[in-house]
Amino acid sequence: MPDGTAQNPAPPQRPTPSPSASPSPDPAPTRERLLAAAERLFLQRGVGQVSVRAINAEAGLNPGAVHYHFGSREGLVAALLGRELLPLWQDRLETATLHPTATGPAQVRALVAAVASPFDELVRTERGRMLCRLLAQTMLTADRPLSGSPWAGTAPFEVVLGRALPELTVHEITDRWRLAFTTLLEAYGRPLAADADSAVDPSFPELATVVAFLTAGLTAPRADAAA
Repeated sequence: MPDGTAQNPAPPQRPTPSPSASPSPDPAPTRERLLAAAERLFLQRGVGQVSVRAINAEAGLNPGAVHYHFGSREGLVAALLGRELLPLWQDRLETATLHPTATGPAQVRALVAAVASPFDELVRTERGRMLCRLLAQTMLTADRPLSGSPWAGTAPFEVVLGRALPELTVHEITDRWRLAFTTLLEAYGRPLAADADSAVDPSFPELATVVAFLTAGLTAPRADAAA
């Protein structure tokens, strides 16, 4: 029987968080696994012989992992190139485009050297040649720059050329720079041995030759002036 003594109610129990309420796992490790798997396969098989399915399998992830984390194979490639190549170009291009130390043809030569030098360094290793090949394949076939990569667009370079060569029209500056950069991609992005089914590594031109050749083309007289 109740004895009339007031009973204190038990404090309410806090609900135990459900597993779905836990913080989402950091996606960075999964992205890195996919990038590392893609790089391994590009080196082993050649950049044109690797599918999204193969990358997911190499990383030990489900078949939708690449599309979930990068949107597409192109998105994964852009992320890999941005991570590996942008640091090589960034400081040099900022100096050449934002803080030039020369004017006229000398300024053009400095710009060409800033763009070409990292290519020359990369092709000295198998991994670097793979990255150059991947960059060339991506930019020459996609017909669009890699998003978020200032060295992949044309505007900063065209501004430098316009200041150094004021006698050229905007259209001619655009054409000349695109020709110059396409030449670089084709010179340094030629197929790897695995792509070409050959045991012979490709040879590359001397950096001084590349810089002199492209500088001469960029600074040549206007077409109507030379006629």
